[in-house]
Amino acid sequence: MKKIVAITSCPNGIAHTYMAAENLQKAADKLGVEIRIETQGSIGVENELTEDEISGADGVIITADKTVDKTRFDGMPMVETGVQDGIRKPEELIQRIIDGNAETFTGGSSVKSAGEHKKEMKDKQNPVYRHLMNGVSYMIPFVVVGGLLIALALAIGGTPTEDGIAVPEGSIWEQILNVGDAAFMFMVPILAGFIAMSIADRPGLAPGMIGGYIAANGAFYGSPEAEAGFLGGIAAGFLAGYLAKWIKTWKVPALIQPIMPILVIPLLTSIVVAAAFIFVIGAPIAGIFNGLTDWLSSMQGASSIFLALILGAMIAFDMGGPVNKVAFMFGAAMVAEGNVEIMGPIAVAICIPPLGMGLATLLARRKYEGPEKEAGKAALAMGTVGITEGAIPFAAKDPLRVIPANMAGAMTGAVVAMMAGVGNNVPHGGPVVAVFGAVNGVVMFFVAIIIGMIVTALTANLLKKNIQ
Repeated sequence: MKKIVAITSCPNGIAHTYMAAENLQKAADKLGVEIRIETQGSIGVENELTEDEISGADGVIITADKTVDKTRFDGMPMVETGVQDGIRKPEELIQRIIDGNAETFTGGSSVKSAGEHKKEMKDKQNPVYRHLMNGVSYMIPFVVVGGLLIALALAIGGTPTEDGIAVPEGSIWEQILNVGDAAFMFMVPILAGFIAMSIADRPGLAPGMIGGYIAANGAFYGSPEAEAGFLGGIAAGFLAGYLAKWIKTWKVPALIQPIMPILVIPLLTSIVVAAAFIFVIGAPIAGIFNGLTDWLSSMQGASSIFLALILGAMIAFDMGGPVNKVAFMFGAAMVAEGNVEIMGPIAVAICIPPLGMGLATLLARRKYEGPEKEAGKAALAMGTVGITEGAIPFAAKDPLRVIPANMAGAMTGAVVAMMAGVGNNVPHGGPVVAVFGAVNGVVMFFVAIIIGMIVTALTANLLKKNIQ
């Protein structure tokens, strides 16, 4: 019996990581292959592969949309692809190992031929997106913790004043508010640091975080009232990452090589990134960023509805894919800047595809096969906790009908939420965020979700035919 080891990992580490692992396991059982799967999700590494399991395997499958350490698999046949292929093509990936069509991984070797390097670069899918999502995946926990603590402090410990809700000085709620602010303070440096680390490995981490800290503090570049925010963090991350990666290619004497990753590369990169922000790009990026936030804050009427339509459509289009992540990251960044009215409609749109398709299976059971009815129950549960990927089984089977239905419902719900001024203090969606007190305008939040899921369910059932 063939033996395979695998790793699955997605940027958020919540759903796709485990869906890919589950589908790989099912495919391996079907093909009579023994497989051990290590998941690298938001909770960290689970089912970590042992040296014996790796050495005894006939090949390795890596389905990941974030950076994975592959040095353990040097010399092994490897199939490397995005996490979506692990969900949709598990049998094909395993069959490549069985048929001997996987190329041998030589990334752990000290020397790599130009042809191998060129092919490796070609095989990488959208590296900019991969690096960006790596930073976002590490930033999100800080946004969640900070947003929830600030929301709890204001909701429970705050008192109305002429200038808005204020937390009494010296109270326990002021301390909780301060802890939330502290969590927010780490967001941009973490974003920049892990973008840089994704590009240049560990030598990029310190310069990226330092650059991110400078980007988030306008006093460094003569703009104390206006900082470069998450745009500056992204710029700092990519600048630090690619600069560190370039310095790694320098030919240096053997005596210097041991201190290159811990001293020379971080030091030189940090100096250049800091100088670039302080003297060149910090103030312009801060101007662009503040112009963007002011424009979003001033959106009223038709323009805000148009924005909600776009965000709702993006969230539902690929249900956790790259388009979805761009809209999600935009909303998360706005939360970090104190504009929670963008994340409100996004939080509504996030849960509508799975809730809508779950409702559709309950309303018209003759249109769905047995496995789809079971998937409908799971989709309702996943939608409740804000996992858009719960609608993927339906979209994978019937994309031309399900995806438009999902988009119609998500766009409708997002518009209702935007018009009602629904806000969300954390970068997550679904009813669960309201349970934790993170939502402003709870009633309309649920009204928007219900309207959206009804639109999705009715549209899907209208487009689908009864099972023969």
